Amino acid sequence: MSLKAFHVIFITASALLAFGLGAWMLRAHADGGTTGDLAYGVVSLAVGLGLVVYEGFFIRKLKNVSYL
Repeated sequence: MSLKAFHVIFITASALLAFGLGAWMLRAHADGGTTGDLAYGVVSLAVGLGLVVYEGFFIRKLKNVSYL
């Protein structure tokens, strides 16, 4: 596995985890949680979105590099 393939897999997994944490924290806030739950949820969703944007730039930048 190349470094490019590992990077794409790692960033995808990180974005999915960030979105999952964001959804979990927003749900906790909706169920009567604290303002901290809301803050964690919003920040996690923003981080997930940032990771998706970063991955798009990364893939576009290294489009001529093989995944093998």
